[in-house]
Amino acid sequence: MGRTFLYILLLIALPASAQIYKYTDASGNTVYSDHAPDGVKAQPVALPPLNSVQPQAQSAPSSDAASRAPARNTYEVLELTGLPTEEALRANNGTFTVNVLIKPRLQAPHQLRLVLDDEPYGQPSNVPILQLVNVDRGEHRLAVQVIDGEAIIQQSPSAVFTVQRVHKP
Repeated sequence: MGRTFLYILLLIALPASAQIYKYTDASGNTVYSDHAPDGVKAQPVALPPLNSVQPQAQSAPSSDAASRAPARNTYEVLELTGLPTEEALRANNGTFTVNVLIKPRLQAPHQLRLVLDDEPYGQPSNVPILQLVNVDRGEHRLAVQVIDGEAIIQQSPSAVFTVQRVHKP
């Protein structure tokens, strides 16, 4: 185990362009080194290529960027339906679905994302029926956002509702 640790340390400490050699010393131990010793048959060790990240060039904003940006409040209607307003939502395991009423239809590449208690919830979707799973009992706020990548295009008003679950001791 000590040799493996030493080998890893050697790999970390050596510059990216260094060559590693493997040979057996006079005591029969396998040795890794950054140079081939004189009079000993050493084999070069093939190393996998190093990972590298290239910085992305910053592009200057173009003059037509505003014309390509999606307009705010693109949708005349964006609201959640299917949540009870006068009584508690009975969901014994905290799982239920909500519907999104959106007009006009969702435009590509826009997606829908739920916001539960002011935090993004679940994976974005282009389907106007969204599922929530294992939501704790009690009062919550839920809204839906139309997003384009990470950009929020529009958000519905928040609906306040109460989840009622069976309490299991």
